[in-house]
Parts: sequence; structure tokens; C-alpha cells
Amino acid sequence: MLDFTAAGSTCFLLQTEQEDDMPDSVYKVIELIGTSSDSWEKAAANAVGQAAKSLRDLRIAEVVKLDVQLDEKGNVEAYRAKLNVSFKFEGS
Repeated sequence: MLDFTAAGSTCFLLQTEQEDDMPDSVYKVIELIGTSSDSWEKAAANAVGQAAKSLRDLRIAEVVKLDVQLDEKGNVEAYRAKLNVSFKFEGS
């Protein structure tokens, strides 16, 4: 797998075992942060669900960081999940 990084974006060129049957593909990776007042799982699902509304061919969502937002008394106000999400790149 080759990693190409430019201006804060990352694309991966994936080579399959059946190179004769399938062309090479390029995937773009973006960073998302989802929030939920209930759980980290719902925060991640919220991020992926929102991304699916405007992006096609979502492939992988990798949770890279979990944290919580606290109120002034130190109580958990929101769960946050940072994800790297990849989708098939259909650039020119």
C-alpha cells in the first residue's frame, strides 16, 4: 500500500491480489468528530451517519481518539469520537 499525503489529505493506493480482474483503486481519508450525549458508540455512529449523507462508497471508519466534554462541575456533557473515514476517490 502506498501513502500519498498532500495539503492535509491522505490517499491510499490499494493493490489487490487479483490485479488482472480489478483495477487499482484510490481512497481518500478524512477526519471526523462525532458527538453524543449518550455514548462513544453513538458519537461514532453519528459521524459516520452524517458522512454517509454526502459521501459515496464509504469503506472504513477507524476510531482514533475518544474523549468527553465536561460541564463547569466536571460532569460528562457529551461523548466525542474522532474517526478517520475512507471512501473511494473518484477524482479527475
